Amino acid sequence: MAKDSKVIAANAAFYAAFSTGDFDEMKRMWADDDAISCIHPGWPAIVGHATVIGSWRDILQNPERPQIVCAEPQAIIDGDSARVLCIEIVDGTALAAANHFRRVGDGWRLVHHQSSPIAQIVEQAEDDRASHRVH
Repeated sequence: MAKDSKVIAANAAFYAAFSTGDFDEMKRMWADDDAISCIHPGWPAIVGHATVIGSWRDILQNPERPQIVCAEPQAIIDGDSARVLCIEIVDGTALAAANHFRRVGDGWRLVHHQSSPIAQIVEQAEDDRASHRVH
């Protein structure tokens, strides 16, 4: 198996657990300690196992939770740490996401998840040339 394929597979399992609303699988995806953290879009940072896992329980139990698809995952591995950078398509809107993993035994467990809106590049004509500004 390629060096990054296990991390990409762990990342895919995270999104599958979200998609199916499988709280037990979501809980299993996370490292079992208080050094984990999460920043959901529009939320402040949350830290600690009980708080992070509780946030996922509340989100997954919500019958109106959004549909999320992971696109363009890229793994970066450094020893026993890895992160997957990707685009989350959430009900048709693109978010930038970073999922940080720690190697635990033969597998990878989440230690941090963060997703946020992507700034839009808007072109404006100035003196007959296009410039870019970020919103």
